[in-house]
This record gives sequence, structure tokens and C-alpha cells, in this order.
Amino acid sequence: MGLVRAALGEGNDTPGGTWQNCHIPPPVFFGTAPRTEHHVNRPAPAVRPAAAPPPEPDARPGPLGRLGLWSVRHVKAVLAGWLLVVIGLGAFAPQVTTALSGAGWQADGSESVTVRRLAEQHFAGNASSAIQIVVTADRPVTEPAVQQVIAKAGELAAADPRVSTVIAPRPGATISPDGRTAVLLAGAKASPDDMVRAADDLKKPLADLSAPGIDVHATGASVLWSDFNKANHDAMMKSEFMSWPVTLAILVLAFGSLVAAGLPLLLTMAGLAASAGSLVLVSHLFPVSVWAMNFAMMFALALGIDYALFLVVRFRSARSARDIRTGRAPDTARAVAETMDTAGKAVLLSGATVLVSLSAVMLVPSPAFRSMAGGIMLAVLFVLAATLTLLPAVLGKLGPRVDALALPWARTGAHHSPRFAAWGERLWQHPLRYGALALAALIALAAPVIGLRTAMPSITVLPGDASARAGYTAVQQAFGPGAPGTLQILTPAGQAADTAARTAATPGIAGVMPAQDAADGSGWSMIQAVPAVDPSSPDLAHTVHTLRAELPTDALVGGAAVENLDLQHLLTEKTPLVIGVVMALGFLLLLVALRAPLIAALGTAASLLSTGAAFGVARLVFQDGHGAGLLGFTPQGFLDGWAPVFFFAMIFAIAMDYTVFLLASAKEHYERTADPRAAMTGALAHSGRVVFAAAGVMVAVFLTFALSGPLPPKEMGIVLGVAVLLDAALVRLVLLPVLLRLTGRAAWHTPAWLDRVLPRISFSHD
Repeated sequence: MGLVRAALGEGNDTPGGTWQNCHIPPPVFFGTAPRTEHHVNRPAPAVRPAAAPPPEPDARPGPLGRLGLWSVRHVKAVLAGWLLVVIGLGAFAPQVTTALSGAGWQADGSESVTVRRLAEQHFAGNASSAIQIVVTADRPVTEPAVQQVIAKAGELAAADPRVSTVIAPRPGATISPDGRTAVLLAGAKASPDDMVRAADDLKKPLADLSAPGIDVHATGASVLWSDFNKANHDAMMKSEFMSWPVTLAILVLAFGSLVAAGLPLLLTMAGLAASAGSLVLVSHLFPVSVWAMNFAMMFALALGIDYALFLVVRFRSARSARDIRTGRAPDTARAVAETMDTAGKAVLLSGATVLVSLSAVMLVPSPAFRSMAGGIMLAVLFVLAATLTLLPAVLGKLGPRVDALALPWARTGAHHSPRFAAWGERLWQHPLRYGALALAALIALAAPVIGLRTAMPSITVLPGDASARAGYTAVQQAFGPGAPGTLQILTPAGQAADTAARTAATPGIAGVMPAQDAADGSGWSMIQAVPAVDPSSPDLAHTVHTLRAELPTDALVGGAAVENLDLQHLLTEKTPLVIGVVMALGFLLLLVALRAPLIAALGTAASLLSTGAAFGVARLVFQDGHGAGLLGFTPQGFLDGWAPVFFFAMIFAIAMDYTVFLLASAKEHYERTADPRAAMTGALAHSGRVVFAAAGVMVAVFLTFALSGPLPPKEMGIVLGVAVLLDAALVRLVLLPVLLRLTGRAAWHTPAWLDRVLPRISFSHD
């Protein structure tokens, strides 16, 4: 017990030492028993035969404490309000899968997007978003049976209002040299998002036209995104289903009570229903990627559990504490106020950190990225609002019943962890030993990042039986490896001959079709060029770069494959900016909250280590293929292009989430004791177990995605799961406490000029 007492500051002259004379539990997370600083070095009061004196009035709660008290006192209004929100917005939630868009993966303002829009306007929809219908047969396509299937396919496509015209197969262009494969082109009459919906509706009826010896498949960019979104949506639903049993088991073990373990589900359900309905309403104003809902579900679950865990544990600890003056347990309302003034303050700061981290993704001018980030932010806002209003109201209503249906071995009121207290003492005594080991492990895992390559996903991320992949393969076999990535070059009609000649002479071009003049007299001509390599080959980027450099100035190079290249270039260009903005905003929030520039900077920088290590592991797994057989995928030789930008923002948001909770606990202990040792060891004793449990839930949620079918969810699951695991185990529970030990009082020093500028935020409950 000596280590535990030392971890709590016992046996010294600091205010923490007075706890050894009180028959009460030790200090609790985000706030020890009220106002111990008023009893420093005060002798124990004499035993009185009369009744205890009336308690002194409580200190006035802070803003969040008052919000918690209001929620408790107006529980019916809070519950009714949230019921209206959930029912009102939740009524739109069933429409989310049909209302949200499937495209948006483009670089706004890029040359390829300009080509697509001009092709839609002037070339009967013969743009990258057009749907290609591939008919393959074991006989010449000119035979009557095959012609009948081709005619039916054309009629089916032409009946869709989103299709402009259907261009029949043409010898020498869209009929293969062996005469056994024909391609019809269903021109795009609608936006790329609506063309993905058209692909959703058409691909199965078209496949049903297949007959013995004749196969019909829809392919092209719109069908690819249709299949891609469906495969990923199904995989994420499967992963969510798989994660629930593990999540519930961890929750029950962490809370020790079935009733308390159910509270995170309350927040998650409220946040999901409200955010899903909101996304449907927002989609009427501008397109929202269907992936926004998938990521929103994941973050709502993870953060809802995190926030509920911290608040419920703090509430139970406050209720179990005994007031020093009265010897009575604080009433429920007071416990809620104390919880909100301590843990609630940290939750609010954590939510703000998550929001600002994700807001940096808005710097990427791509509709898919912006809507995904916006969807997650919307879910976080609803979960945060429910945490700060609905959860206090429910806790006030439950009171002691929050511990109902407790496990036999659970100590529901205890929050101090002897094991983490002992761990804190060990780190205090041997900081360099453990800090060096953790740092070496993180650096070793992060080292492979140096050779990380990124690119947009290839067709191999789709299941083998997906329509887009089957049609893609058929086109490659019939027309050559580069045929699925045919380039579209728009040029003024007067320069068409020169542009076609230069294109044909460009290395990497296998063939060039004759120029086609726009029928509307706009003065544009379209030249379609077939590359010599697969659309996912790195060599294609060099070919496109050469064309743009050597073709006449007015010529524009586009096509579906080029749109991917332009998006990849945009992501690569914006990644340093996003990373810099995320880190700067994270540092500023920590600085405002902690009023300590040194530890705010160290806490922000430490998040880079777990992020780098996660991407280092991702390179070994997904680029180099280590463990590919175990996870059941074929490596592409690169990491998907959106990972560095989007996953970094997500990882950093989660990492700062834990940083806030740990440092807020340390700051509270330092405010009470002015002792760096009590701050570091006390933070681990009172928040280490909660951080560990919360990380366990997140790792369970993320790693289930690694077991799902398509490659992108596997990447997300491995990268996020490894990042959270490393961040919790090595950064927050080892490296950050070691930094607190090595910097001592300097970690919490506030320069005089900064003290005059920053607002005064206290994490102790006075």
C-alpha cells in the first residue's frame, strides 16, 4: 500500500497528504472530494456528542455544473426535447441509404472535371460518368441471338430518364477485333451522383439479360462507385454487427453494472438517429457521400461510449464519496454538478478537439471528403449535446440505481485503481527506462512510413463477381489492358488533327480513335486515346503528364482514370496543409484548456508518434503484403490515396481525445497539490483504467473492420485500430506520463504574458 499512498500524495506536506486522516475514498477522477484545500494541516475535529453541524453552503457550480443541475431539475423537459429530436429527425433516417450520394470522389476545379462537364454538355453525355454495357459472347456479336440481347440492353438503358442517348456498338471502336465483345454507351444526362444511382438500378436488370453463351455486365466509373459503395456499406454493417457483442462485453466489464453499461447505447442511438436524419435533410441542399453515414455511425458509437464511460464513472465516484464536514454522501444533484464541472469540462474540450481536427479536412476541395468530414462532425455534435444534457438528466433520474444489476465482483463506486497507481509510481521512479522503450517501439514501427506509396484504389478492391469488375475484365481481354481507362481529350475543332497526331506519338498511348466533333456546334472535338497500361498503373500518371505538357495549350485531358489521378495529386498536395492545421488547432485547444504551453506542445507532438506508427504498420501490411493471407486480401502495392489525409485527421482526433482526459486529470491534481508527482501518479490512478477501457472498446470496433470483405474497410480497421492501441498503451499510459515526470513543474508553468491572455479554466471542483 505504500506505493498507492505515495501515488495519492500521502505522507507529505501537500494537500494530498491530508487524505490519510479521512475515512473517505481517495481523490476521484476529474475532482477529488470537495474542497480538501480548506483542510490542509488542520487537526482532526473533536468528537461531539451532539448532531453534526449543518453543512456550509456548496461552492457555486460552474457553467457546465449549472447545465447539469438544470437538466436534473427539468428532466421531463430534457427527455421530451430529445424524444422530439430523435423522432423528428429519426423519421428521415430510413431514407439515408437512398438519399445520400455515391460519387463526389473528384478534385473540384481540376482539368479532368472540366472535361467531364464539357462532355456532358456537348457530346451527348459521353463523359466519364456514362455507363458502359459490355456484351460478351462465345460467337460473333453480329449473330441474331446476340443482336437481340444488345437491342434489349439498349432499350433498357434508354428507358432510364438519367440516360441521354445510347450509342450502339461500332466496328473498329467498340466492337472487339475478334468480334465477340461489344460495348454500348449509355450517356450521362444527370449528375455523377445520379448516374451512380442509375447504375444501382440498371446493373441487375442488365445482368438478367444474360443467356447461355452470352454475358451482359454494366461497367464504367459510375458502376464502379455503385459496386464500391455497396461492398463497403455491406462490410461496415457486417463489422458493426460483429463489434456489438465484444463492445457490450467490454462495457459491462468496464462499468460493472448492466444499467450503467446501457447508458452509452442511449447516447449512441440518440446521436445516430439525429445525425442520420440531419444528413438526409442536408442532402437536399448539396450532395452528401453515403460514406458520411458509415463513418458517422462508427464515430458516434466510439465517442458515445468514451464520453459516457468518463461521465458515468465520475458520477458514481462522486456519489460514493463522503463529505468531509457532514459525513454524508452528496445528493444526486450535487454529484451531477460535480461530474459536469470536472469530467463534463474535459468531455466538452475533447469534443471540440475532435471537431477542429475533422474540420481541417474541409480544406480538401473534394465533395466526398468534405461531406464525410461533415457527417462525422454532425454525429459528434449530437453525441456531445446528448452527453452534456441527456446523460446528466438520466443520471439524476437514476441516482443510486445507476449501479443496479451490478456484477458480483464489481466495485461500482471505486474509481481509484491500485494497479495504475502502482504503475504511475514505477514510471516516476524509472522514467527513462520505460520512456526509452516506448519511444524506440514507436519509432521502429513508424520507420516504414518513409517508403509509403499512395494511389487511388484499383478495380481489385471489388469482389470478383461485382458487375463493374466483370465488365472491366471483359473489356481488358477484348480491347487491351488500357481500354477501361480510355482518355478523353477535348480540343478546339481547328486543332483536332494536330492534337490527334501528337497524342498518337506520345509514349504510353496504344491507340487513338478519330476525332469526333460536337453535334451542337460548340466548336469542341473529342479524341479518345487508349493507354498501353492498366488504369491503376503508376505509368499512366507519367503519360497524362506528358500529354498535358506537349499537347496544344487549349487541349484538355480527362477521363475516369485521369479524374482519379487528379484527385490523388490534390490529396498529396493538401496533406501537409491538413496535418499542419490539425496540429496547430489541437495545440491551441490544449493551450487554452491547460494554460501550460510546454505540456500542450508535448501532448500534441506525442500524437504524431502513434499516427506515424499506425501508417508504418499499414505500409508493411497493405503495400508490402505482410499478413495479407491472414486478412484475406491481395495487396495493391500501395495504400489508398485518401488514407493520409482522412485517417490522419481521425487518428489525431481520437489521440487528442485521450490526451485531454489524461492531462485534464493531471491538471486537476496539480491544481489541488502543486505537486508534479501527485499530478502524474494521480492522473494514472484515476484515469488510466478508464482510458484503457475506452481504448479497448475503440480497438474492438475498429479491428472488426479488418475482418470484413473489401480492402478499404480493412485499411481503415487496421490503421485506426493499431493507432488507438499504440496511442493508449504506449503514448498515453507510458510516454506522456514520463514527459510529465521529466518536465516536472515546468510542464504546468504559465508565462506571465500568457496568463494575462488566456481564460482561466479550472478542472478541480471547488
